[in-house]
Amino acid sequence: MKVAIIGATGHAGSFILKEALDRHLAVTAIVRHPERLEVKVPILVKDLFELTTKDLEFFDVVIDAFRPPVGKEELHQTSLKHLSTILQGTETRLIVVGGTSSLFIDENHRMIDVSDPNAIYYPTAYNMYQAFLDLKSIQQLNWTYLSPAANFIPDGPRTGHYQVSDDHLQKNAAGKSEISMADYAIAMIDEVIEPRHLNQHFSVYS
Repeated sequence: MKVAIIGATGHAGSFILKEALDRHLAVTAIVRHPERLEVKVPILVKDLFELTTKDLEFFDVVIDAFRPPVGKEELHQTSLKHLSTILQGTETRLIVVGGTSSLFIDENHRMIDVSDPNAIYYPTAYNMYQAFLDLKSIQQLNWTYLSPAANFIPDGPRTGHYQVSDDHLQKNAAGKSEISMADYAIAMIDEVIEPRHLNQHFSVYS
């Protein structure tokens, strides 16, 4: 299986890259700064917004782990829109490293609905939520949107275990909504290898 990872040098992207390589997938890292890669892997050095259908249709799966810099959170929307457009009508599957803001906390409200607009995280949460809404509206696109738990832990342990939910926020036995990036990466690659959520939004927690 041929897999491309956009943002493979980022927090989540680097864990996903390592997990994919450990599972012996044929992985290509799509990056702007290949010198930041910590593993030897085929690379495509290109800005996300310069990617074309021809660049990506070779792959079975494209994982979008792109995260814009602080102050440019609107790129969550424009970047996902670009990827959706160039993959529309192809067989290539787009799997997005999503956010918690799109998860329901009850039957009527999503996390974004109770978020403080003045909070430091709000621009990211809002723009990721809007990007998700746009993604769902695209026709002839093979997509999956995988949200982590509320606390997405970069330095958390790789336990090898995770729980799956739909688009509702869940808590573990300790009453916490959390997952390590390492365990999230396991869930991501499990979904790559054995697709169970085609054109669906789902979430994982510890």
